[in-house]
Amino acid sequence: MVGNCVGPGDCFAESFNLSDGQTVYVPVYSHIYVVRGHTFDLGICLSIRNTDPTHPITILSANYHDTEGNLVRGYVERPIELKPLASTDFFVSELDTAGGLGASFLVKWKSTSKVNEPIVEGVMAGTRSGQGISFVSRGKAIKDSSRK
Repeated sequence: MVGNCVGPGDCFAESFNLSDGQTVYVPVYSHIYVVRGHTFDLGICLSIRNTDPTHPITILSANYHDTEGNLVRGYVERPIELKPLASTDFFVSELDTAGGLGASFLVKWKSTSKVNEPIVEGVMAGTRSGQGISFVSRGKAIKDSSRK
């Protein structure tokens, strides 16, 4: 817990999760169902944001999996360092429907010190016949390397 005081009597507590590395699961969707079960294809942008203002993090992998959990492709050929407050992203075209409705990304990252957890999100968007749809899916840490 970290205490914050704006002025006398204006103190509040905020919880910050610090980690030196995690595996983050991000649910994403290459399509969704619309009227009468028809599908609406979506492009996917995986966004990874280093929220730590003083320390870099290293992205070790960003693997795209299909509905059955099978690896479709990896997006990180060699580790990517994200400077403090920097971000990176990876794109899956709306023409690429290999992931299916239950697609996901597994993102692994690490740091040499305890840092603020990054924000890892899937941003889905698509347009058809003058209609557009977009939404965001937040990642969830499923493994923390600081917990042995």
